[in-house]
Amino acid sequence: MTMNGRTLKIFLVDGAPNGLLTAEIMNWTGHVITGPRTRLAELVQRPEIKRTAVYFLVGPDQGTGIGTQVYIGETDDGAQRLASHNRPEDKGGKDFWERVCIVTSKDANLTKGHIKYLESRLITIAKEAGRCALLNGTDPEYANLPEADRSDMEFFLDQIRTLLPVLGFDFLRARPNPAAVTTAAPTTTITNVSPVFNGNVAKHGVTARGQEIDGEFVVFKGSKARRHWEGVETNYTKLFNDLVKSGVLHPTADDKHNEFTQDYPFSSVSAAAAVVSGRNANGRLHWLVEGTDKTYGQWAAEQVIPGAAVTAPASTAGGEI
Repeated sequence: MTMNGRTLKIFLVDGAPNGLLTAEIMNWTGHVITGPRTRLAELVQRPEIKRTAVYFLVGPDQGTGIGTQVYIGETDDGAQRLASHNRPEDKGGKDFWERVCIVTSKDANLTKGHIKYLESRLITIAKEAGRCALLNGTDPEYANLPEADRSDMEFFLDQIRTLLPVLGFDFLRARPNPAAVTTAAPTTTITNVSPVFNGNVAKHGVTARGQEIDGEFVVFKGSKARRHWEGVETNYTKLFNDLVKSGVLHPTADDKHNEFTQDYPFSSVSAAAAVVSGRNANGRLHWLVEGTDKTYGQWAAEQVIPGAAVTAPASTAGGEI
């Protein structure tokens, strides 16, 4: 059996979960330190901040529906660079960020060429992932690195992309690709993928399809949703409105519905169900395995204990709300 597990070591510098923390992966030379902007005075005193590094400034979503705001940079001296970013915006600083994440090397072998390559690749990866509003004004391309070094840096990048989501930074995660799942060769083993589900609301002519991939519920491009939010306002109301604002949901030609303009990953089946339904909804009842009457909740129960599914109430199954 192939073992793909990795050992991560996370250290709370001052014992506080919302303070500074460092993170490493076994057998990786990289070292990550992250913390809130409010702890910047302590962060810049850390010895690793003086090393060559790439860094991420992260701020909250501004209601665009795109996600968190992120700036990616590189530096030979993190303390000096962060101090400049901490100045007021009219003095050349950046106001948006609330957290910072810095990636250095434990063996101090990252050169200026290495970090320029990493910065360029990280910006490209973040753009392709489409999970954040990237605030970099330029897209520095850097290919002036020997082939062997590029290979080493690609491995380094893989470790960064593995570790950052564990620390709560998802903006480098590739979006789930349902097309890649459905077109995979028969001999290809794909894990963490559910069957396709239907989430129709027949009463309002809404038809939607989705699939759970790597822990996210992806509603497929072309799926329909209610034209307007009709229910009591909840946390999902803002999500619905943000997706309309960002163009993920776009009015159909007859203006009766919204349509998904791209495959879109939701953090939960209920978030996906609420956006499709235009009101609060229980995703475990709303979504039905395609071609059956089996709810997502029943299917999920069977994954834990085969045959453990229970029959859902007929009045709520299938998104008839």
